[in-house]
Amino acid sequence: MIIKSRDRFQSWSVLKIKVKLVSYGNTYLKVSERLVSALVTPTETHNWLNISLSNTEGKVFMVGPQVTLENIPRLDTTNSSVDIDLIGIAKNNNERSAAVAFMSYNTMENLLKPDFFNASNDMIKTMMSTVISATLPKTTNTKLTKPVNFTLKHIREFDPSGSLSCVYWNISEWIVDGCSVLKTNSSYTVCSCDHLSTFAIIMQTSRRESESDSLMELLNLVCVIVGLVFFSLALLTFALCQWSPGVNNVARINICISLLLAHLLFLLTQRFLSLIRPLQVLCAVISGLLHFLFLSGFVWMFIEAVLLFICVKNLSQISSKKREVLSSGFLCVIGYLVALVVVCVSVGLVPEGYGSEDCWLKQDKGFIWSFLGPVCVILALNTILFIKIVITLNSTLKKLNAEVFTDETTKIMVFKTLAHCVVLGCSWILGFFTNGSKVLEILFLILNSQQGTFIFLIYCIFKNNFRQSNHLYSMNKPINLQ
Repeated sequence: MIIKSRDRFQSWSVLKIKVKLVSYGNTYLKVSERLVSALVTPTETHNWLNISLSNTEGKVFMVGPQVTLENIPRLDTTNSSVDIDLIGIAKNNNERSAAVAFMSYNTMENLLKPDFFNASNDMIKTMMSTVISATLPKTTNTKLTKPVNFTLKHIREFDPSGSLSCVYWNISEWIVDGCSVLKTNSSYTVCSCDHLSTFAIIMQTSRRESESDSLMELLNLVCVIVGLVFFSLALLTFALCQWSPGVNNVARINICISLLLAHLLFLLTQRFLSLIRPLQVLCAVISGLLHFLFLSGFVWMFIEAVLLFICVKNLSQISSKKREVLSSGFLCVIGYLVALVVVCVSVGLVPEGYGSEDCWLKQDKGFIWSFLGPVCVILALNTILFIKIVITLNSTLKKLNAEVFTDETTKIMVFKTLAHCVVLGCSWILGFFTNGSKVLEILFLILNSQQGTFIFLIYCIFKNNFRQSNHLYSMNKPINLQ
């Protein structure tokens, strides 16, 4: 579940990066086309010129009304070539002239990535050729008289089990419409297309689950189960133990309830996904429930952050403040109503947004932001509040007699402070930065699967270590950050 959550946090940043790459790629293509078009000059017979830049090479061939060639020669670059009936195209123009520009972009795959190919996500996509483009600059009638054939050398080793596709760039994605594989072997592929555009060859291969991925999935399962156990233990402790009248555990209890139900529902859904997925209505309902439960969990994390901030800020006045303003009933309304409103608005605006392949939110039309938007806001606010809490608490401790704390209690205070960072959800921010880093992935997985563990430790176990100073909410000695 935590791995899935990490992937969802990353999805928004991936989408943002894609938008930037697509924008840069389209801009580069447009600028190149304009520059090449400026190089085309009128000719009576035929003329050609070469283009050679650090990462781009190409040829421009021009024919005029008095051309004596029956066919133009093949235009080629280092890793590609094109056969086009430019003479026939010129005859269909009133000026009886035409020009073709054939370009090869050696590093364009870094912008127009093979992952932008609209195909199954279960496949690995590999760019097998350089990205090329063919245009007809300063040609009035650009209608082709016959299909254009492109020969593209493979720039990577060909996998016999893979599937090759001749694709062209359509503003924001690679698609295959109008293009087909005419011939292929281990060294090159010939593509036939009925239009001109920007082209490439993409190979799709089956995604093999690596040993490290299997270990991560196993670690994820173990961590989540351990987290569920400690969520349950914490709830039992809150329910069965006697607490000081000044202690308000409502936020902690509801964090445990929301995340316990959310993780448990997701694990059961993934366990029986093959049975649930065909039932679209059930899948959509489950994704809606997950949306509500996870959002309510984050709202309760924010409420807990506010309560802690008020405790530290107001110190001995916290008991009266809490009874007058932050009653349990009021907190419950806020904790669940906010999440419910977000889900209801999402259902009303994009009802088809629920029920993806893994029974979660679909990413079409940016619907995933109905979850990521509130979460990002809460994480930002909780991080700010946590920093303020630490600064304020540090300032308070400096004013106290140093004899109040032993080395042992000081260490426990440091641990509790860091543990609160996890309880308040601040560690979920790691989800935005784990891409490609196994260390960060494991750290993210462990920290955020163990929120229940940290709640149990700092509010149920270590509370006894500070019995002499009691709970922060009771404020007999206002230095126990609970």
